Amino acid sequence: MKKLLIFCLLLLSQLSFAKKADNRYFELRVYYCNPGKLDALIDRFRDHAVPLFKKHGIDGLGYWVPTNNPDNAFYYLMAYPSKEARDASWKEFGKDPQWQEAAKKSEENGKLIARANIYFLKAADFTPKIKPSKGSAMRTFEMRIYTAMPEKLQNLENRFRDHTMKIFKNNGMQNVAYFTTIEKDPADQAKLLYFLAYPDEAAGKLAWQNFRKDPEWIKASTASEVNGKLVEKVESVYMKPADFSKIK
Repeated sequence: MKKLLIFCLLLLSQLSFAKKADNRYFELRVYYCNPGKLDALIDRFRDHAVPLFKKHGIDGLGYWVPTNNPDNAFYYLMAYPSKEARDASWKEFGKDPQWQEAAKKSEENGKLIARANIYFLKAADFTPKIKPSKGSAMRTFEMRIYTAMPEKLQNLENRFRDHTMKIFKNNGMQNVAYFTTIEKDPADQAKLLYFLAYPDEAAGKLAWQNFRKDPEWIKASTASEVNGKLVEKVESVYMKPADFSKIK
């Protein structure tokens, strides 16, 4: 009886400290600007879009510009209570007279955006809490997208949960947020999309050099790939946050 009571107390203790899942609906947008229009787009976000997002229930978490940016790209991450809330918020935002006036005025000398990519996301169960940064220090971020080998995404997630994140931290790499993509076709395999942060880009590149030589990583990656490699394709971009970004 005493052993059973101790077991129950331990179980309750573990449950009380269990991380609450982040069930929000996330969206990452990448806007590619027409030549010479990136600064105008950033100004439009700062002065108009960001305040109006808040008005319409769009939680703008992070806004970034790539450090090497030949495509004039602008990245931003948003959160909503649900997909339905997301759709309703964007509908109301698009009809807002303040937004319509600001958008029209900003494009008097030509359209700002040439094209866009949109990723719908759900938070991985192992992600750190996704929230605004404390303090005013500006870090350099890296966004990485992993396309897993067919039917290997779960193995890849397990490796991150059990090994990779800890080894990242040991090598001075800050785990910011982890997501899986929500694909249009349910038959398509989701991708792993995540953000790391460093003091600067040089520190990030050095951290990756050290990570790849880390004996713990070599051991974990070798063990995880006894039945074949897990990752087919890796995409990476280093970015600096805009001055109005919550995550910075």
